[in-house]
Amino acid sequence: MSAVTSTRGAAGLRERKKARTRTAIQREALRLFGEQGYHATTVEQIAAAADVAAATVFRYFPTKEDLAVLDDYYSLAEATARSLAAQPADLHPVAAIRAAVRAVFEGLSPEERAARHERDLLMVTVPELWSANLGLMLKGRRLLREVVAERAGRGQDDPELRVLVDAVFGVGLGVLFDSADAEGADPSGRMDEALARLEAALG
Repeated sequence: MSAVTSTRGAAGLRERKKARTRTAIQREALRLFGEQGYHATTVEQIAAAADVAAATVFRYFPTKEDLAVLDDYYSLAEATARSLAAQPADLHPVAAIRAAVRAVFEGLSPEERAARHERDLLMVTVPELWSANLGLMLKGRRLLREVVAERAGRGQDDPELRVLVDAVFGVGLGVLFDSADAEGADPSGRMDEALARLEAALG
């Protein structure tokens, strides 16, 4: 093994360790936000739950508010966009979105799927998480519109395309709201069923 390869390997290992630490901290923060509320949760409590020093929490998340932003926490937006772009061109847009979402979730490990479900449900039940991630949801809506437009060879401002994307987006939010009120719900399974119904309704 060359010195360059060894150095790159060590650097890659450090980055993976940092990513795991960051994820662990945010996972514990979300758990505490859900259990006792955002304002009642302190950085010191989060640090203790994640088994790190408070200084380590601040190294990864300069403010408590940053812990509520979920851009990099089990985000599936880019993976879903790639999966959607790879779907057969002759598929109805809703059928293609449904297949893309299903493929992405099937590629997750049980632990990743559970973490994603927890993330989504907390986002619609903890007000501070909802407000902190409105920009993230708008970004996802915009990305979905871009990929659907490219597949259809139409402009992103096409009225029919915008309505279709917003219908899918609305269905997704509805599934999350309903799942938050149903103990043990599987949001990904419910999303698949809801998209199937939307596809049938649109013909």
